[in-house]
Amino acid sequence: MDDTAESGLDQPAERTTADLLEDDDDGLVEGMTRKKATLFIAPFVAIGLFDLVLLLGWGLDPLWGFMILPPILFVSVLGWIAFRTGFASDRT
Repeated sequence: MDDTAESGLDQPAERTTADLLEDDDDGLVEGMTRKKATLFIAPFVAIGLFDLVLLLGWGLDPLWGFMILPPILFVSVLGWIAFRTGFASDRT
């Protein structure tokens, strides 16, 4: 008897980001709204930008600002995506 055909039925279908962001009748399938994710990430962006302004105010070469800003924004975008898709909430 060949069990290979039945073994695929026990495994859940692979989820994609598009599936996570789809709305159903009751709201989001997983994750949260864009506004809520933005509100959760906003303090981190504000702290990063404040740090950048503080460093430049202390007389640091402005070229360093261009080197510090991309990692701040990159990590903030990763955090926004994690909150938006539910990745951060289903890892408890």
